[in-house]
Amino acid sequence: MAEQWIIRVQGKEYGPADLPTLQEWKSEGRVLPTNPARQADFDFWKTAGEIPGLFHTDPPPVQTDVSGQTSAIRSSEQPFRIKPPTRNVLVETFRIYFRGFFQFLGLSSLGIVPILCAEFTSRFIDTTSAASVDLRTLVAWAIGMCMLTLRIVLIPVYVAGIQILTAELATGQRVGFFSVLNGAVKYWPRVAGVGLFVWGVFFLLFIFAFGIAVMVVSSATLVSVVIALGLLGIQVWLFTRFFINVLFWQQFAVLENANAIDSLRESRNLARSGQDLPWYQRPMWRGAFIVSLWYAFVISLSLTVLWPTLQAQWPIVQDYMNQLTQTTDPQAVLQKLNASLQASQASHGFDYRGLALNIGERILQPLLGIAFVVLYLDSRREEER
Repeated sequence: MAEQWIIRVQGKEYGPADLPTLQEWKSEGRVLPTNPARQADFDFWKTAGEIPGLFHTDPPPVQTDVSGQTSAIRSSEQPFRIKPPTRNVLVETFRIYFRGFFQFLGLSSLGIVPILCAEFTSRFIDTTSAASVDLRTLVAWAIGMCMLTLRIVLIPVYVAGIQILTAELATGQRVGFFSVLNGAVKYWPRVAGVGLFVWGVFFLLFIFAFGIAVMVVSSATLVSVVIALGLLGIQVWLFTRFFINVLFWQQFAVLENANAIDSLRESRNLARSGQDLPWYQRPMWRGAFIVSLWYAFVISLSLTVLWPTLQAQWPIVQDYMNQLTQTTDPQAVLQKLNASLQASQASHGFDYRGLALNIGERILQPLLGIAFVVLYLDSRREEER
């Protein structure tokens, strides 16, 4: 009789199901390698990625005893007790990225293609002398809005696709781009809903922090400055706390197939786990390090690419800053500064550096998503020990 398996998805158990049924569920995106699974007649849980014939996995890990002999660590009556050592997240991230480079490039194109369409269409319209200025402006605005809307709509597909593709490649599975895309589309409502909440809260926290910073700059008394700085400190604390709570929401929403509330709750629990580990090995600090490393790279790359433009525009800014300190009408000076910067940019023609930088960042951006999936899988492994 064929082996029968039980699969746990979002806390619910499905089955018993044989291997052909599991393969059908897998093709529909209902079973991922990280879903818990067990044989119907055993109570020991493992993952769906370890089911023979369902996903291609590495051979079972082995341990070496003191005499140098190797022995398998699992039998039909005993679950895995010793797991592979913690992987280097950065090394594993680059390994997965280069292994699935063209699939990740396809996912990145979901954001790159609308950007290129908007930029080159706007450039073409701006250099077309036959059309009226009003018509050019209207067409450019309409195309820009359509491409912006398309980019926003495709963000949840991109996010879910990164999770699915990374999880497949991490288990040694080769998967086609359209299979990933098909699975990612099914997660669009959930990822869009949770993402709207998460990014909306981050946006509000940023706006409040910016408002408090303006209050600090414009405050005239010592008391108001102290109060504003205190509020800014509380705002930073709230931002940091929320960042920790939603560190792994994308992974739980897609890889664990959890609903919105469960994905946020489980993300918080996993991010705060590992209290018995050294601080630098805990998920929240490792996640913060990954984000800091990414943004440091992006800022360094941006300064390197845009440095010639910044050097050309800095004398203009410096001149108007001097005027700003000596005038009674700062608004007029700022308007002249904006007009001068636009004229300087127009004199240099199309901003190919800025466009190349934007596209380059989007090609490399999957690295950030891959790193968090690898960190999630590694943290889950540590949590289960």
